[in-house]
Amino acid sequence: MIEAFGADILPAGIRARFVDGVNGLRLHVLEAGQPGQPCVLLLHGFPELAYSWRKIIPALAGAGYYVIAPDQRGYGRTTGWDPDYDGDLASFGMLNLVRDVIGVLAALGQTHVQAVVGHDFGASVAAWCAVLRPDIFRSVTLMSAPFAGPPALTPPPAPDVHAALAALDRPRKHYQWYYSTREANAAMTRSRQGMHAFLRAYYHHKSADWPGNQPFRLAGATAPELARMPTYYIMDRDRGMAETVAAEMPTPEAIAACEWLPDAELRVYSGEYERTGFQGGLQWYRCRTQGVGNRELQVFAGRTIDVPSMFIAGARDWGIYQTFGAIERMQASACTHMLGCHLLDNAGHWVQQENPAGVIALLLAFLRNGGTDTRN
Repeated sequence: MIEAFGADILPAGIRARFVDGVNGLRLHVLEAGQPGQPCVLLLHGFPELAYSWRKIIPALAGAGYYVIAPDQRGYGRTTGWDPDYDGDLASFGMLNLVRDVIGVLAALGQTHVQAVVGHDFGASVAAWCAVLRPDIFRSVTLMSAPFAGPPALTPPPAPDVHAALAALDRPRKHYQWYYSTREANAAMTRSRQGMHAFLRAYYHHKSADWPGNQPFRLAGATAPELARMPTYYIMDRDRGMAETVAAEMPTPEAIAACEWLPDAELRVYSGEYERTGFQGGLQWYRCRTQGVGNRELQVFAGRTIDVPSMFIAGARDWGIYQTFGAIERMQASACTHMLGCHLLDNAGHWVQQENPAGVIALLLAFLRNGGTDTRN
């Protein structure tokens, strides 16, 4: 049986254990601090793990919080999820992901959290936690992925941007639709360069270390505008993700100089994904592209996030703008009590790893001043 992470992997002060019987899962959880302290829940994105919070957890615990970070459904050492492409896709729907989160809190004896913090796809789960159960999730911080609100009850018809992307002079495709294909998992898991090199190139390509990450607002959601984004978002039609990022593989000198993700830490990710593959995380994208659970989510059309909220991203993260208009709608209407929208220097998409000091400072200020924490 797979064991929880040990002290040889985790920074000092972080504990790992399993929590059984959570919505059909055996959850692998990182934690620090003590259960009687105000609770903060951290939710990772793709292709990451609870380990992505390793630089944040000790600082929050040191400030007096009980910090919980699970490997979410489909990831890492959490088990009980269906790994089959043709399996139970609906179990990866957003409402069930929120149920996972509520379940782990209940199993750990937490009736509410001071804040839920989500990065990348974890930001979507965090946002829906705040929409659905503000009594449990007293504040929310979204990172790298703006939340534009629940889907409309009767969404307007949308043009076929995928056909338009394929018809460009340089034919393109959207990465989320590539991630939804049957072949994506095997192509990345068994890539020509190997898992470790694939992840090194992938993380590098979306970080501030890659000089091409100079994001700006697009003029619209048309194919020519979308094609202005880097190829890790709008891919060349005839390339998979492994081939896409291989072209941007950093030099050995750049790898040796990478302080935010040294090779030993990257080895934790590559070791886990060599064992599990990517299909668990890719199921989340399939739910989005295929509209799985959308009818249920439309019940909440017009609902807003009314608890204190904050947004953090790297200033060199294209994720801010990949969904046209989302960051503007988040600030104007989706979040009614937004206390800050921060773009941190020296960071791309992996903001809590690239600029942990900046993230920690913002989170602690938000927790102490933006939520319901009454400690001096």
